Amino acid sequence: MGEKLRASYDAIVIGGGPGGSTAAATIASQGRSVLLLEKTAFPRFHIGESLLPYVAGLLDRMGLLEKFSENGYVPKRGAEFTDTAGDFWQVDFTTQGPGRHHQTFQVERAHFDNALLEHAREAGADVLIPATVDEVVFEDGRAVGVRYRYKGKPYEIRSTYVVDASGRSGKISHAFGLRRSVDQLRMVAAYRHYTGLDEDVNPGRLGDIQIGNHSEGWVWAIPIRDDTISIGTVMRKETFRQGDREEIFEDHRNRIPRIVERLKGTEALTEVSVETDYCYLSNQVTGPGWFMVGDAGCFVDPIFSSGVFLAMVTGRTAGRKVLEAIENPSLEDAARDAYESFYKTGYDTYFRLIHAFYEFDFDLGKYHDQLPETIERRDMALMLSGDFWSRGNALAEHLRKESRWEVFEPFEPSYGCPVYPELEAASRAEAGS
Repeated sequence: MGEKLRASYDAIVIGGGPGGSTAAATIASQGRSVLLLEKTAFPRFHIGESLLPYVAGLLDRMGLLEKFSENGYVPKRGAEFTDTAGDFWQVDFTTQGPGRHHQTFQVERAHFDNALLEHAREAGADVLIPATVDEVVFEDGRAVGVRYRYKGKPYEIRSTYVVDASGRSGKISHAFGLRRSVDQLRMVAAYRHYTGLDEDVNPGRLGDIQIGNHSEGWVWAIPIRDDTISIGTVMRKETFRQGDREEIFEDHRNRIPRIVERLKGTEALTEVSVETDYCYLSNQVTGPGWFMVGDAGCFVDPIFSSGVFLAMVTGRTAGRKVLEAIENPSLEDAARDAYESFYKTGYDTYFRLIHAFYEFDFDLGKYHDQLPETIERRDMALMLSGDFWSRGNALAEHLRKESRWEVFEPFEPSYGCPVYPELEAASRAEAGS
């Protein structure tokens, strides 16, 4: 094969995105053997350029924040929500309060993902690219390895555990028919990049994401380099089908005057691209010998930029649970149960926030205005930063009480912040929960 691979591994990770790379690095850093199989040559393009502040906290815990801070990424200190009239309101991440990271990054995903993949390699994982996984191998109902193709030749390799971080291709969820769409949230995104960006004409704050809402959807504006900005328009499928993708994209983009103003002097760098298959979930995200990570199990509308964070934090947690089960096989069932509760709690909280955004006409400000006075602006800032597992966040608790926004079958929630556990515990104690 040209690569010196083992006959078998402690873990095989399918997919080299943020979730897969984080899982692989977590396992390999403890001296366990890991094979990461990625189908696309890196660096590769990937949509989803805006990161949550909790990603900075997670990178800090992983010992990577300083390294990533030196990569020249555009700093992100907050988010602007604006409408067709040019009215807006700002979420400033300093509102989270002390002890948390108040700044994160806007990134070019090709570079960011490649850096995480290199971290997995440096941690000791064997990485094979491009390697296409055809199927996970099961024996007596347990995942025992994968069949894959590399340089045109088929191979089979065994492992104690398989971590499925294959994203939307969802190797295990499709194999078992576990995935179902969340029809209320099914949308289409049309997007392109612009060059020639001059942030001196930005009516908002340098580096921040803008999210514009209108009657048929929402628009994002994310600076990914000093001179380049990503613009995306998100709408329901029936709206997208009504015309030419370029015309619809330009029509929706031009409905948000503060984004139009930010684009003065720019020119299109790419063609209009389209992403579909929005919003799905799997009610089962782990089984004998396997764990799903990130988009392999669930995908939620990217309006609040949670995708990379959810992928990385579930990848890190899955990696830790694999290590626990390898160390003591009798704990596998408990490790899997704990992981499923953790995974669903985070995604459930985020799904509910998206439901609120949709139900209130893609207008987070309208939703915020009807919230009880006991929910502070800090709760919203924390939620938009990644605070999905907290019992001390009044907004999260409010969202969890809305039965109409349930998406998973009943499950036992798991609380306790994976990024700031000490701060979350103190907040929970203060809230008496």
